[in-house]
Amino acid sequence: MIGLDTNILVRYIVQDDSSQSAVATKLIESRLSTENPGFVSLITLIETIWVLDSCYQQSRQELTAILRQLITTRQLLVERPDIAHQAIQRYESGNGDFSDAVICLINAEYGCDETLTFDKKARTVGMTLLK
Repeated sequence: MIGLDTNILVRYIVQDDSSQSAVATKLIESRLSTENPGFVSLITLIETIWVLDSCYQQSRQELTAILRQLITTRQLLVERPDIAHQAIQRYESGNGDFSDAVICLINAEYGCDETLTFDKKARTVGMTLLK
């Protein structure tokens, strides 16, 4: 198994650098398989969405579609697909960041009754506003 960094996924998705995009495409489409998948950590997913949002101005709808594609691609093994899937649902229906949804879900899994924040948007993905 091969671990994939954010820049590999971004180059593959946006195809904005002819040289690096070609290498990333060849890796994902030719070298990776169900038997030998590329590993994508939750941190890599979070960073990828952050880059696509902040640098490429992708819409929430586009980002949600990209996330769904990444977690269902047979050539990729995503860390904690259960958390990723739940976070996508919260991100899609809320106003907070994908990263906030992941944080909230992981905290709940570790027994946190709530996750406190000052970020008003994060309330929409399950966090509690600290006043």
